[in-house]
Amino acid sequence: MQENYYDQIKERIIEVETTEKVKNYTINRVKLENYYEIGRLIIEAQGGKERAKYGNNLIRNYSDKLTIELGKGYSTRMLKKMRKFYLLFQKGPTMSAKITWSHYEELLKFNDINIINYYINLTIKQNLSVRELRKRITSKEYENLDENTKLKLIENKELSIIEKIPNPIIIDNPNHYEIEREKTLHKLIMEQLPKFLKRLGDSYMYVGDEYPIKIGNKNNYIDFLLYNKKYKAYVVVELKIRNLKKEDIGQITYYMNYIDTEEKDITDNKTIGIILGYNDNDFVMKYCSDDRVVFREYVIN
Repeated sequence: MQENYYDQIKERIIEVETTEKVKNYTINRVKLENYYEIGRLIIEAQGGKERAKYGNNLIRNYSDKLTIELGKGYSTRMLKKMRKFYLLFQKGPTMSAKITWSHYEELLKFNDINIINYYINLTIKQNLSVRELRKRITSKEYENLDENTKLKLIENKELSIIEKIPNPIIIDNPNHYEIEREKTLHKLIMEQLPKFLKRLGDSYMYVGDEYPIKIGNKNNYIDFLLYNKKYKAYVVVELKIRNLKKEDIGQITYYMNYIDTEEKDITDNKTIGIILGYNDNDFVMKYCSDDRVVFREYVIN
């Protein structure tokens, strides 16, 4: 009986290898469907899900035979990934062919369907590479969401612009700058501005940096002024390389009110403020009465 399962698994693998030689859109879908079916066959060959979780020598035997007959690439680790792939996706999440097997391999470390769904949707919406997805997972982006936001995601409710801003924000540092001044952090962001906008979320557009505003005779400069096309709102971003202080709330609110008065169109929503800093101060944000202002930590990668 196990030989019959082995033959079916071997046929699925051969189909994947054959399809990979044809360069078209169906390659990824065929691979995922076959890996899913291989996982199902392994579970059945092991005597069902309950028995399979305790493991046996079957996967090792299959791996050895496949390696002899088809070559490298079918280690016990790989076959176990296919088995888990089936176990996870037969529970409910929709398997999407818009992301690759390599993306799914990053997600197989999770058992929580809600976390998996979050990163699948994020990968599709932002067209994340495998490396980019790995960074977002490592930063614990989902785990850092508040419970209300997680509940909204589970219930497929629309999130506000603020709820969609991840925490922390990852900033790459390929030149290994010493971030000792806000100007250095500003420079680092400018060098990778499209990536920075993408990591904030959907539909962000650059308006200006060190954006000048003049109130009376005094000149002030907003670190970054952005616009979110989807939510039709300006976004003020202020950089801090220290712990958050109550004065920072007053400063960014001042800038937001200026933009609302002098820049905002009648059809725009109220301006949002993001303080991007090194470390949060719970007491400062706890007593911040303006729910348009959020704090997000940055992580230098």
